[in-house]
Amino acid sequence: MSSHERIDIQMPTFGAGIWHFGRYVDRYATDGYGPPVSTLEAIDLAGQVGELSVVDMTYPFDPAGLGVDEVADALKRNNLRAIAVTPEIYTRRFSRGAFTNPDPAVRRQAIELVSEAAEVARRLGCDYVKLWPGQDGWDYPFQVDHSEVWKLSLDAVRELAGTFPDLRFAIEYKPREPRNTMVFSSVAKTLLGIEEIGLPNVGILLDFGHSLYGGESPADAARLAMSRGRLFAIDVNDNYRGWDDDMVVGSVHLVETFEFFYALADAGWEGVWQLDQFPFREDSVEAARAGIRVMKTIHRALGLVDREALAAAQQAQDALAAQRIVQRALLSAGAGR
Repeated sequence: MSSHERIDIQMPTFGAGIWHFGRYVDRYATDGYGPPVSTLEAIDLAGQVGELSVVDMTYPFDPAGLGVDEVADALKRNNLRAIAVTPEIYTRRFSRGAFTNPDPAVRRQAIELVSEAAEVARRLGCDYVKLWPGQDGWDYPFQVDHSEVWKLSLDAVRELAGTFPDLRFAIEYKPREPRNTMVFSSVAKTLLGIEEIGLPNVGILLDFGHSLYGGESPADAARLAMSRGRLFAIDVNDNYRGWDDDMVVGSVHLVETFEFFYALADAGWEGVWQLDQFPFREDSVEAARAGIRVMKTIHRALGLVDREALAAAQQAQDALAAQRIVQRALLSAGAGR
């Protein structure tokens, strides 16, 4: 193929975590960087973006008592579909762990909450339930029996996936935060856990930013997960590699973001390109539009890559030649906006 030929790659579906449109807090602004945003208000904001098709819903809904039917109606009027439900097993009541809490009663509460979320996912017609057990881990040396917390984590996921065989469960790994170390901390460790669980409906949600600041190459992590058929979903954002900043897609690591999406396209992965941005001080609707603009540019660039030349450069491990090829595609796609 010459560098002037274009490959048509189907336009992906764009999505976002519903939290993208919520209120953000930190330890300096504990009262938030904006007014409270209910679940229905967040759905309406997502509907204003214009190019979103799906959203990942957190559960329980806000305010407490908000029904599934009301959420379904709000999604419908905004031409949105719930692709996933994320149960909040990382909040204050699970501060000592959800699946790995030292109190068996709290561990059972976590499993029951995920089970409730799974029933909601069924009613909304979701593709998967996302598991982000951010409080499962440790903070100090000798704090936990590592074998025990590993076993508790796998047993909990195995029980949930076995109880709901018609649903997929996607584990979102992360190196740290809120715990200093999380149990599911890397793509390799999470894949090892999934192999031990031994069920076909357990996979990975690969968060680009988590992979970055965990010291991974997101493209390499994606290929590893895909090679085992376990890449169920992705979240995309950006950061400075020192923390999970959840910045707008491509704002720092544009070339690595391009490599990530190239890896997905090259493997024939056809999932949703989903935003997980935290616009603390930016307008949430405009931040979503900005992320989608970048992803659309990357999509155009994928069709402009001289794949034959890139394959030759990679075969020779010629870094400069490979960079020229991908830069030409990215710059041409950007110029054609």
